[in-house]
Amino acid sequence: MSIVTVGTVAFDAIETPFGKTDKIVGGAATYIAWSASYFTKPINIVSIIGDDFDMNELEALKNRGVNTDGIEIRTGEKSFFWSGKYHNDMNSRDTLVTDLNVLLSFNPILPESYKNGEYLMLGNIDPALQIKVIEQMTTRPKLIVMDTMNFWMDIALDTLKKAISMVDVLTINDEEARQLSGQYSLVKAAKVIHEMGPKFLVIKKGEHGALLFHNGEVFFAPALPLEDVFDPTGAGDTFAGGFIGHLAKTGDISFDNMKRAIIYGSAMASFCVEKFGTEALKSLTQEAIDNRVNEFVKLAHFSV
Repeated sequence: MSIVTVGTVAFDAIETPFGKTDKIVGGAATYIAWSASYFTKPINIVSIIGDDFDMNELEALKNRGVNTDGIEIRTGEKSFFWSGKYHNDMNSRDTLVTDLNVLLSFNPILPESYKNGEYLMLGNIDPALQIKVIEQMTTRPKLIVMDTMNFWMDIALDTLKKAISMVDVLTINDEEARQLSGQYSLVKAAKVIHEMGPKFLVIKKGEHGALLFHNGEVFFAPALPLEDVFDPTGAGDTFAGGFIGHLAKTGDISFDNMKRAIIYGSAMASFCVEKFGTEALKSLTQEAIDNRVNEFVKLAHFSV
């Protein structure tokens, strides 16, 4: 089943304790598309880039079954660029450079072929733009998943709450859940956020796994202990791609299947962090994904 995703297609420059890169391809929609492409096709991207972007990267996406008709290319302008440096614990980072460039005038317009998409994944961008994308859908998608961050809570809270009221699933991290809800307890935070509209809430806890909340029920998925974590950039977006990719592949949006989607999303994210940028996502096999999912199953399995 088709997925529409909106977000950034961009350049990153990353430094971690394990090395550093020059400009490499990143952006929320890029990670989401690569991850989701292992589950279903087509993946329809809505984004904007400058003419400095590597067109070979768009071709690579196309070869994975990703439709790039919704990516606007601005002649004579530069793509969004972010540079950051991670600390030794890999959970905190310093932003060194943020050049919005074409993103300053991003006005997402959906091609006609996108407007009946069955699943909609809203990457982390201005909530006003997320709303605009939802309003362009001819029929309401079977499932709308939305990612956001504390930046929008700081500067556009009312608009953000409107966007949240229009979606089925919200994915945020634990700090953002506390800020959005005003509650320190994540259980209490989930209750407050559910009242804003989403039926399901995913709270990501990085190396400590993820929580799924729905109707008073809670599911916890652990994070897989890895020998090497080279680059956490894009892990959350890769998680989102695997999550919605599994749901679209199965056509099942029940709570029980969302539990499985959390595991598939976590598995995809675990691949992402093992190399810089999207490198690890470009050469996966179904066997590798299945084996990684089984590692998660073994990690959480016990008998009473």
